Amino acid sequence: MSGLTASSVIGIVGGGAYGTALALAAARAGREVLFWARDAAIVTAIRETRQTPHLPGVILPEAISATSSLAALSAVGAFVVAVPTQSLRQVCEGLAQALSAGRPVISAAKGIEQATGLFTTQVIAQAWPGSPAAILSGPSFAADIGRGLPTAVTLAAQDANLARALAEALSSSAFRIYHSADPRGVEVGGAAKNVLAIAAGIAIGLGYGESARAALVARGFSELRRFGEVFGAQGETLMGLSGLGDVVLSCASPQSRNFAFGLALGQGRPIADASGGKLAEGAFTASVLARIAREHKVEMPIADAVAAIIAGEIGVREAVAGLLARPIRAEN
Repeated sequence: MSGLTASSVIGIVGGGAYGTALALAAARAGREVLFWARDAAIVTAIRETRQTPHLPGVILPEAISATSSLAALSAVGAFVVAVPTQSLRQVCEGLAQALSAGRPVISAAKGIEQATGLFTTQVIAQAWPGSPAAILSGPSFAADIGRGLPTAVTLAAQDANLARALAEALSSSAFRIYHSADPRGVEVGGAAKNVLAIAAGIAIGLGYGESARAALVARGFSELRRFGEVFGAQGETLMGLSGLGDVVLSCASPQSRNFAFGLALGQGRPIADASGGKLAEGAFTASVLARIAREHKVEMPIADAVAAIIAGEIGVREAVAGLLARPIRAEN
């Protein structure tokens, strides 16, 4: 069991927009929240104005306090770590050095660690041994959560009782969390959908239209499903919020940083400038996703194409032409 009680403080680790939004969601669920940000200016802004630059115009309630000290998180009952996937290990190692183990750690990152090919709960298990790992993912934009708009996501852990307890602790009328005992399925959906969103953005940026986007989404989801099955992901998970649900959102909206990144590539912007200074997780995930797929003999031509484009190995139009030239085959 998680050891969570009605009075347990929730620690939100990560000072960006999504971390801020999750802090708001936890506060709306009736929780006291301790919000950690590396940037002391963010902490000062919260303390003095109850706002952060990442969610302008949103006032943070008094239930949210802020700190830039990891040691100050000692009273936290469970952690939500909302940092980029490639920073997750370093942050969790810092937590492990500053705090005792044993409390649940929920990853809100959607990706695969490049250096190791590990999913985020595996990274947590290595970086902070003895702290149960969970994953929170699903179709959700920070701006929507921050404004209190209805949002539904999935929280998964290998321990079904832990997943249920965490979901109940963080859910509210506007932020509904479904629980699952299939963390790998949730992680596969969150990681792969970012790569597919880049592909969808490229198609729209090239002017190929909505029919092409729909085809990419459908065929891309087939790739996601094949990849997930190799890792034992449950079909219900892949078809749920954290799989198909997140694919639909990320591939359809310019609010998605990954879609916006792909859109810029399709419009001819160079890779170095396409993100507009914002993090597009799929740009880091594409190469490792494609590599793992090849190692497991999973055919993922769309992911391969995105990885090759980002690596500078092939041009956008050439990559799309290669996809269109693939042999006609039975749909599966």
